[in-house]
This record gives sequence, structure tokens and C-alpha cells, in this order.
Amino acid sequence: MSRLARLLNASAEVWRQSRTSDGMGGWVVEWARVATVRARFSQPSATERVVAAQNGADLSHVVYLLSTAGVQRGDELRRGTDVFTVAATYEPSEPNTYLRADCKLRQSGA
Repeated sequence: MSRLARLLNASAEVWRQSRTSDGMGGWVVEWARVATVRARFSQPSATERVVAAQNGADLSHVVYLLSTAGVQRGDELRRGTDVFTVAATYEPSEPNTYLRADCKLRQSGA
């Protein structure tokens, strides 16, 4: 097991949106689970939150994943009743080490 894999202490389901034509000029939007991945959920620093806000984003969590996780902008990471919307993903300067996803938490009303 790689050093990084040991740090990924949680799991999350990856959900992705797909659009199909409804045959009448509109779209049917559906969400489907595409994978379950190992992850590490962290809170961003104050500086990261300020920079995100200056760029029009609302950042509540930074999620670290294996570089092969396949998570992309617009996906949702779901853990129990918590849904994390992926605003952006970044790879470090050394490729194939990890993937960082900046997310906004949307808690369920239940």
C-alpha cells in the first residue's frame, strides 16, 4: 500500500450528471454513481477560503484522492447524507501522485 493510500481514511461515492434529450427540445438530467473512491476530507485554510471567495467560489472542503480516481469538476462526492460538489480539481506539479478536489458541502435537510 502506498504512503498516500494510507492517508486516505474515508470513502466516498462519485456521482456524475448526464443529460439526454427528451425528444421535445429539452433535456432529462440524471445522476448516476460511477465509482466509490478512497479520500481524505480536510477543511481549507483561511487563506484558501479567501482566495476562493475572491474568485467567486465557495470552498468548504479540500478532498484528496488517488490520481486515478477520475473525479472531475461538476461531480458530487457523497458520504452518508453529506454531498460535496466538486468546484475544481488540481494535480500537483509531480504528476500521478494525488488529485485535489476543491468542494462545497451541501448538507441534507433531514
